[in-house]
Amino acid sequence: MISVFRQMLLGFLLMISICSSCQTKESDAEMKPTFNPEKILIVYLSRTNNTKAIAEIIHENVGGTLMALELKKPYPEDYKAIVEQVVRENETGFLPPLKTKIENIEMYEVVFVGFPTWGMQLPPPMKSFLKEYNLKGRTVIPFNTNAGYGIGNSFETVKQLCPNSTLLDGFSIEGGIERDGILFVMEGEKETQARHEVKKWLRKLNMINQK
Repeated sequence: MISVFRQMLLGFLLMISICSSCQTKESDAEMKPTFNPEKILIVYLSRTNNTKAIAEIIHENVGGTLMALELKKPYPEDYKAIVEQVVRENETGFLPPLKTKIENIEMYEVVFVGFPTWGMQLPPPMKSFLKEYNLKGRTVIPFNTNAGYGIGNSFETVKQLCPNSTLLDGFSIEGGIERDGILFVMEGEKETQARHEVKKWLRKLNMINQK
């Protein structure tokens, strides 16, 4: 009778051990990033370097290829002049030609697209990028800096321009206010805050380890 009891107890303990092992493996699998860093592209447009700073923080965490969008004909330095030009481009649908060229876009499975909010819209150069490159079948992840007015319709425009892509939840943070002469702000406490929020967002997307 004792022998039978011991066999039942050993069997019960063995089952617990197996179940615990399975749960640990499943937990570990959930905690590991789901994308290969070599197949990640981070493209960004930045005028005051705030979006660039966020792009670099993303790059530090997920790896991949980091690339700035540049125009064949750069925008004017004067703030009022660029505002007027962007308004005209949005009204006419003009897409400024890009100097930046991305070879082998098909090798990337995940494409982060970063930009500031201009006139509550997606900046024309980013529209140029999304029109020029076919991101069908890829995962597209927007990120944004703004002057405190939010993303406007920029994320929705990204979705419209990538109808055959998988869009993940985007990230947005307040940056500079060029209109008021407040340019680069991603330093000191603001940079610390940005790093914390970006990591939290990337964990939510399962782009980095959950630990």
